[in-house]
Amino acid sequence: MSVEQEIRRLTAPDIRARKGGKPIVSLTSYHAHTARLLDKHCDFILVGDSLGMVMHGLESTLPVTLEMMILQGQAVMRGTIRALVVVDLPFGSYEASREQAFASAARVMKETGCGAIKLEGGTRMAETIAFLSQRGIPVMGHVGLTPQAINSLGSFRAQGRREEEWAAIEADAMAVAEAGAFALVLEAMAEPLAARISRSVAIPTIGIGASAACDGQILVLEDMLGLSPRVPKFVKRYAELGGAIEDAVASYALEVRSRAFPAESNVYHLAKSKPA
Repeated sequence: MSVEQEIRRLTAPDIRARKGGKPIVSLTSYHAHTARLLDKHCDFILVGDSLGMVMHGLESTLPVTLEMMILQGQAVMRGTIRALVVVDLPFGSYEASREQAFASAARVMKETGCGAIKLEGGTRMAETIAFLSQRGIPVMGHVGLTPQAINSLGSFRAQGRREEEWAAIEADAMAVAEAGAFALVLEAMAEPLAARISRSVAIPTIGIGASAACDGQILVLEDMLGLSPRVPKFVKRYAELGGAIEDAVASYALEVRSRAFPAESNVYHLAKSKPA
């Protein structure tokens, strides 16, 4: 039996069962090679619509298409054998109706083989979340700062920094949990509110700029590796690979221009003739 066959991939119910237990580890990935590096360390990997900004240099996530998500979801699935893979539904692919959401989610799951989808929105999306959950599609919710609603929010600002905002955000979180989501992302949220929501909902909360009291954490991989030029306040850089990559490219360019590369060890020679 191969190693791939022996390792069981984590599922949405596995993540759901981690409420109040060992913290859940997650990062984003959009490529097979980075997914392979993350697989043994992460409980779930999110193929986020942040790929629009990280991979394509877009100003927001809004232009991301379902086809883009499927293509990168397929790549991440090929690079993993253990972690649950969750794929974002992009803006415009699920908001019109619960039937539209089901068609988009079913297509993503069929064409990528992922184990769950994620969508943004609270009370307004509760009916859709219930509809999908009842039809075999595991849903991860997302409240607080919801990047797909940036034109309505006005800016990428933290949510819940005034107590008068708490009731609406708490209602969103509760609606998502009660609708059947298996986990809930809390993004850019005042720490006391995120901690309070984590205590009150029955499903795991995944913080990104929220609270250490959440049941798990997620960051954009390129942000925490120092590959993104600008990052939100909540990001901790665990490495500075951007500078290291640029230094390597500069060294390569210098050696090519001086003809130091390729060296003798980097070229192929004629095969030796076999004796008669």
